[in-house]
Amino acid sequence: MNLLKICLLHPTSMFLLITLLILVIFHIKGSNKRSSFKVPPSPTPLPLIGNLHQLDLVNLHRSLMRFAEKYGNLYNIRLGYQKITVLTGYEAIKDALVDQANIFTDRYVTPINEAGSEKLGILFSEGELWRQMRRFTLTTLRDFGMGKKSIEVKIIEEAGFLVNLFKSYNGQPIQPQNALDAATANIIAVLLFQQRFDYEDESLRRFLTTVHEIQKDKSSPMVEITNALPFLKFLPGAHKRVMDQTKEVMAFLIPTIAKIRKQLNENDVTNYTEAFLVKQKEEAGNPDSFFHDKNMFRLITELFAAGSETTSTSLRWGLLLIMKYPEIQKRVQEEIDREIGTERPPRMEDQQRLPYTNAVIYEVMRFASVISMITRENIADTHLKGYFIPKKSHIVIGLLSVLRDKTQWEKPDEFNPSHFLNSEGRLVKREAFLPFGAGSRVCAGQSLAKMELFLFFTTLLQKLKFQAPADVTDLDLTPVHGQIYFPKPYKLCAVPRE
Repeated sequence: MNLLKICLLHPTSMFLLITLLILVIFHIKGSNKRSSFKVPPSPTPLPLIGNLHQLDLVNLHRSLMRFAEKYGNLYNIRLGYQKITVLTGYEAIKDALVDQANIFTDRYVTPINEAGSEKLGILFSEGELWRQMRRFTLTTLRDFGMGKKSIEVKIIEEAGFLVNLFKSYNGQPIQPQNALDAATANIIAVLLFQQRFDYEDESLRRFLTTVHEIQKDKSSPMVEITNALPFLKFLPGAHKRVMDQTKEVMAFLIPTIAKIRKQLNENDVTNYTEAFLVKQKEEAGNPDSFFHDKNMFRLITELFAAGSETTSTSLRWGLLLIMKYPEIQKRVQEEIDREIGTERPPRMEDQQRLPYTNAVIYEVMRFASVISMITRENIADTHLKGYFIPKKSHIVIGLLSVLRDKTQWEKPDEFNPSHFLNSEGRLVKREAFLPFGAGSRVCAGQSLAKMELFLFFTTLLQKLKFQAPADVTDLDLTPVHGQIYFPKPYKLCAVPRE
């Protein structure tokens, strides 16, 4: 019995056949439509593993830049079975993050990050949840002082504590990481909890150490392999540690949040956590509310970790670089002495009178490129640099490639504050200076980070001279590669200038 007779005798079969034919026609039309567009070039992948065999998983950015030399600033690669579109260089990244900011609004979330975050909070959420949480977070942090005079006073005070701590070592070699971590953590802690931690607080130290470990482990070869081939997640390795570390970091917040919840006075809200709890009560009858405990813990974890680690890492780079280049340190201190003096602490209003100091701070951020890569996902079909990018493509954006773009910077691989100064010594804006990203997902805390970097850096150099220990003959600027670019551990001698 032929197919036509079967369909005539069985109307259900006829319906299924017609439906199948319609789907095939639409698929062919869609394929023809997409094939008519120019797709990005790509290296030839192998079955199952894609291009993993061609990547340096310890320094992924180096591999991506090597591909860019061959395939251009926009190309595709495959990590396992996942197709990734890679953008490098200022022009390609500007096209996506600035010119098409309304298209590249979502964040591509790796399997490891999805498992750890459950797509809650801000960093790895999307859609309405992301919009509400970002709006609430920005508004609330501003209400409690972010970018305002009140938090400036707290930073100045904390910078004084930091100076005193360094002085207490009487010029003996010390590792600055713990002190810088704690100082920057205390600023975000004021906004989140209205609380300051002692520099020797063991729970804070453990929290910050675990955050560092997470960032390093997330860029380990095993995590990259597991992200590309999730079915290998049963194997032992760093990917399993990341899950345990994430739980440990969130557990740090439990007693602090419990105490704030118990003492909550809705008529006297003083910090971000209290504001969230009040909002949670207001929406208690809404089953679709995003203001629930799991989201609160995720948000506060992200804000506390990100608000301390990236700023602290930038300061560590800054102190290392001014020791490496003592003539730059001397020039900064001469400008501070001339414009502010040695008695009163620097304030934000002093920025306009310190162009060279600001240029050095900006150059630290450019040269260090603490955040080397970010990810995005486009919410609609689009074109970039003449190539078709289908909706919900996984995009990897090399921020380091922008900050080291040879077409944008005179000496991209050198530490050179002149990048931010004109011929008259005035501070200049550089369009390719994007250390915080760009577009709708630009770093929510960039105004706070800039204020902290300026006030901590200028206060430290006003009061202290930084130099390498006597037994150190060379200062290594090679970064420790990870999701965050850390300087290698080092010691310094902080000598009072009085």
